[in-house]
Amino acid sequence: MQASTLLRPVPKVLESVENPPKQLFAVGNEALLNEPLVAIVGTRRPNAYTKEKTHALAAAIAQAGGVVVSGGAMGVDALAHKGAGGRTIAVMANSLDIIYPKVNRPLIEEIYARGLALSEHETAHEARSYDFILRNRIVVGLAQAVVVAEADLKSGSMSSAQFAIKTGKPLYVLPHRMGESEGTQELLASGAARPITSIEGFVRSLGLRAASKDADEFLAHVARHPDYHAALARFGDRVFEYELNGLIDVVNGQIRLTGV
Repeated sequence: MQASTLLRPVPKVLESVENPPKQLFAVGNEALLNEPLVAIVGTRRPNAYTKEKTHALAAAIAQAGGVVVSGGAMGVDALAHKGAGGRTIAVMANSLDIIYPKVNRPLIEEIYARGLALSEHETAHEARSYDFILRNRIVVGLAQAVVVAEADLKSGSMSSAQFAIKTGKPLYVLPHRMGESEGTQELLASGAARPITSIEGFVRSLGLRAASKDADEFLAHVARHPDYHAALARFGDRVFEYELNGLIDVVNGQIRLTGV
C-alpha cells in the first residue's frame, strides 16, 4: 500500500472549523483540494431512493467539474464516492495504512489510486467512536456546501449538519416522504437546510459548469445501446474518459453505467 505523506500546508479553509486539525496525511491526488468541493454525507443504511439520488447527485457534481467529499463509510458515503468516480476525497477516521471498513476495501483502494484520502493520523491508528465525529468537522470544513442525503435524528450525519450550521456553510438535503429520514425532515422544518428539488439546478446554483449536451447524449446512448464497439465507433475517446472517471464499466464487450 502507498505510504501517506504529510500534507503541507493544511488547507486554509479548515482554519474556520472548531479545533482545526494541526496536521493532515494524504494518499492520492492532492490537486483535488484546489477544485470546488461539495460534501455528501448520510446514513449507513440508505433506502432505495437515497441510493439512486446520492449516486446521481455525486456523478452530476463530478461531471460539472466539482469534487465530492465524504467519510469513506458504508452507505451514503460509499455511494457518493462511487458516483464521483476519481473526483472524490475521502476523509478517514483511521490512519491511511488501515483499511476500514473492510467491506469498502476495493472502493478505498480505488480512492487511493485515483482520488484523494486524508487523515489526521499518520500510522497505526484504529478509529474510535469520537474519531468519526472529529472526521466530520473536516469533511464539512473542506466543502463549499454540504448535502445530508438521509439521516436519523440522532446520528453522525446530524453532527455534520451542526458543523455546517456553526460554520455558515450552505446546507442541503434530499426531500423524503413523511416518516422517513427524520433528521433531514427536522433540518427542513427548522429552516436550517434547503431541499434539492433538481440535481441540475443544484449543480448550477453552486456555480459549477453544466454537464455538456454531448455528455448527456453519451450516457443516454449507452444506457439504451450498451455495445462497447458501437459506442467506441460513435463517441471515440469519450468512452475511455468516462471509464477513467468511473462513470461506466466495460464487461464482456458491454458498457454498464456504474450504479449502486
